[in-house]
Amino acid sequence: MNKEIETKAINSIRILSADAIQKANSGHPGLPLGAAPSAYTLWAKHLNFDPTHLDWENRDRFVLSAGHGSMLLYSLLHLFSCGLKKEDLMSFRQMGSLTPGHPEYGHTRGVDATTGPLGAGLAMAVGFAMAEAHLAAEFNKDDLSLVDHRTYALCGDGCLMEGISSEALSLAGTLNLHKLTILYDSNKISIEGSTDIAFTEDVQKRMESFGFKTLTVEDGNDVAAISDALEKAKSDDSAPYFITVKTEIGYGVPKKQGSASAHGEPLGEENIREMRKFLNWEYEEAFFVPEEVYRHYDALVEEKKKGYLNWEAIKADYAKKYPEDYEKYLSYHDKNKVMDLIHCEELWAKMDKPEATRSSSGEVLQVLKKAVPNLFGGSADLAPSNKTEMKGEGFFARDNRLGKNIHFGVRELAMAGIANGILLHGGYRSFVATFFVFSDYIKPMARLAALMQIPQIFVLTHDSIGVGEDGPTHEPIEQLAMLRSTPNFRVFRPADRQETVAAWFSALSSTDCPTAIVLSRQNLPQLCKNGKDALKGAYILSDSDKIPEFIFIATGSELELAEEAAKVLRGEGKAVRVVSMPSMDVFAMQSAEYQEEILPSSVEKRISVEALSSFGWGKYVGLKGKTLSLDSFGASGPAKELFKHFGFTVENLLAMARSM
Repeated sequence: MNKEIETKAINSIRILSADAIQKANSGHPGLPLGAAPSAYTLWAKHLNFDPTHLDWENRDRFVLSAGHGSMLLYSLLHLFSCGLKKEDLMSFRQMGSLTPGHPEYGHTRGVDATTGPLGAGLAMAVGFAMAEAHLAAEFNKDDLSLVDHRTYALCGDGCLMEGISSEALSLAGTLNLHKLTILYDSNKISIEGSTDIAFTEDVQKRMESFGFKTLTVEDGNDVAAISDALEKAKSDDSAPYFITVKTEIGYGVPKKQGSASAHGEPLGEENIREMRKFLNWEYEEAFFVPEEVYRHYDALVEEKKKGYLNWEAIKADYAKKYPEDYEKYLSYHDKNKVMDLIHCEELWAKMDKPEATRSSSGEVLQVLKKAVPNLFGGSADLAPSNKTEMKGEGFFARDNRLGKNIHFGVRELAMAGIANGILLHGGYRSFVATFFVFSDYIKPMARLAALMQIPQIFVLTHDSIGVGEDGPTHEPIEQLAMLRSTPNFRVFRPADRQETVAAWFSALSSTDCPTAIVLSRQNLPQLCKNGKDALKGAYILSDSDKIPEFIFIATGSELELAEEAAKVLRGEGKAVRVVSMPSMDVFAMQSAEYQEEILPSSVEKRISVEALSSFGWGKYVGLKGKTLSLDSFGASGPAKELFKHFGFTVENLLAMARSM
């Protein structure tokens, strides 16, 4: 290929990135200037995608883990005719633009994952690679490969300092995800200066210890060497690859090159003029790209389209030869099929005996694995306690790609990020599980799921002081309020089997919102008569014949307490309504009429009952209401003694009501 036009093609990425950041007077020029040759080489010579079919299932996935370098990705999307116009680049970081400060999935076409929290993209890349390997094992035949693509991630020093990268890449090596390739833009600079001040380990050896094969490109401008390294990674199925590309941050800007000041601030007009001279860029006009460069990229796009057309031919052959498998493949990508679960009698079957809701969830999961065969998930080394193993489905491993359960190991943060990648990939409904108190560890990736509007499922067990003897380190208090406060995030705390079914159905039927299902360790009675009532977030569990004088609002294990206290008050002639509110978030989505029907505004004597933080309950109990809650840390002891010690008794609830 003509080296001169390739140089111009690479420099056009640099120019567009620098000009956009300068116009916005905000952004991170350092990475785009240094990593442009790596990104160009990958996209032009190796990445299998079709700009006219950006959602193509069998495309290679690309994750810019160093999301602060977003203009690198936006420049590529523009030059490869993926839908971004020059005007979009000119509105970088502005309100309503398609080019926000960090790449956002679902907002900008061609962005495979929302990145910005450093290292998160590496975890999601691992999820992409796992989903590809699992799908390939399920559907590929000896004569036809319906699923055959790779995952690439571009990361920087900061990504590798974050703990999530070690968690995720350690698992990737353990699983031998050989279609995963990481490009490491090693420029040895962070915001505070040289990485040597805080980051001196041998990254290559670290990656080798994880199970990666490593390569080094000494000159980040050497397109041939970068391409050779990528080709070697593609041709070797014995391990995932980690390619270190040594670059200079802010390359092309003499006064900034190799310095921390190039990382996260506009270059300035004078430096941009100097950059144009350094790069022999003869065009002074901002955002200008010569026609011969656009023609070069257009020719690359035409080549890219052939990959999609070849796959379409393979898909047509596959549909003819293996019609049943093809129908199954289509069903895996059908997001509406789960709505049929509303009519599944086995799923909604009644249960009489007391049961911990974690056990209820485990039984529900055994039904769901048959009804939703594309479930793919697991626990952070707690499956026996979380009750999240799909029996008889095996565990995904380097020698068993068909396993539907995942051993994530003790890696809560990466687990959530990896599951986000699995879900983003398409074809699977992923779920993860851990103890509720460790939702603190998964929160950043749960937040990212909410931001990306993807229906991730978080199964969180051991939900209160009911944990008992493990003590306050393992007894969640504020975590429920934390998750409830997250925008676009649903939280269910079911009280029994029927409500647990409702929680799972709501989670699986969601298309744009993650869900946490918060479950008990201890046995609970079966109180809900019809789980479908719980799908509205709150419903009347029991009532008096008269207009209620009191309303008890309870969730989870405390619903029984509210019901027992209500029975006593009714025996004294009081009109008491008990409302079960397994999901504040879902109840808030209901009509004003339904909310008024359940919680009449005329009834001001309200008490919420929940063995967790009172934060957030003011919305439903009002200024004259009360909360029976826990606003201190727990203690170590038998669960029954703890509930009594902290006031979760019928007697205490009755005293609170009578005082009103």
